[in-house]
Amino acid sequence: METIYFAGGCLWGVQHFIKSLFGVVATEAGRANGRTGALDGEYDGYAECVMTVFDPQKVSVKELIDYFFEIIDPYSVDKQGSDVGKKYRTGIYSTNEEHLKIAKKYISSREDSSQIKVEVLPLINYVRSAEEHQDRLTRFPNDYCHIPKEILNKYRK
Repeated sequence: METIYFAGGCLWGVQHFIKSLFGVVATEAGRANGRTGALDGEYDGYAECVMTVFDPQKVSVKELIDYFFEIIDPYSVDKQGSDVGKKYRTGIYSTNEEHLKIAKKYISSREDSSQIKVEVLPLINYVRSAEEHQDRLTRFPNDYCHIPKEILNKYRK
């Protein structure tokens, strides 16, 4: 199994979408690449993200990135849907350098590559989100989500 982290705005929808993909074996809502640790529920500089554990024999990093680009606005800075702020930036993070190379190659191969604002960085730190954020849309399907429902449920297992 391998692990990669996707930040695509509000993590509720991102987790709901990613966990439904073939080859994804586990997800966890969290925060990536912030300053210091989380203090009293504040996540200074962190991006809301989804830790994604996947089976590379069933789904490739490139395929996961393809899916990820279906649910984000890759041209937006610190904004996805109605969510605005640094914590809603888009990003792909990993401790595996090969994942980052694949992500950079994916972006650079696109015709619109010069306009894409998705961070591709090593994972520096990660904090698991509170239990109330884990699988939120599974428990409360009518809660807010910036991803259109037809896309959110497109790949249901």
